[in-house]
Amino acid sequence: MTNDGSTADGSLLLDEQLCFALYAAQRAVTAAYRPLLDELGLTYPQYLVLLVLWERGETTVKELAAALRLDYGTMSPLLKRLEAAGLVRRERAPRDERSVLVACTGRGEELRGRAGRVPGALLASTGLEPAEVARLREELWGLAERAHPAADRPARPPR
Repeated sequence: MTNDGSTADGSLLLDEQLCFALYAAQRAVTAAYRPLLDELGLTYPQYLVLLVLWERGETTVKELAAALRLDYGTMSPLLKRLEAAGLVRRERAPRDERSVLVACTGRGEELRGRAGRVPGALLASTGLEPAEVARLREELWGLAERAHPAADRPARPPR
């Protein structure tokens, strides 16, 4: 190891770690969402669940977990809280009792209109132009694809 923290395999300096830059950016972006989502009475993970349901409509817990890249153990308490808030409903699938369907309630659908201002408000708070956001999103999805083991690689969301 050299005095600057580098090794033959790369740097051990914190600010040169890709993982730390991603972590810091994720925390900053999530913090920027917080006041916008507080107005809606949602946490960031709850907002993500609703985004999937608004886009796809009724879906299974398994499909929802796959879309959000979350495990079932994380989904269950998240859905319980959304259900307790009256925003989603869960029910067994009529054709397969092992499968649980999730859908927005009327109240959850009404929230969609109020949530429509969140993306623009977040964009304004970052000062990024739409083209910059698109480029950054593409780069991050590309990184996610390359960093994830091929066998476990989830499908990339459609553009």
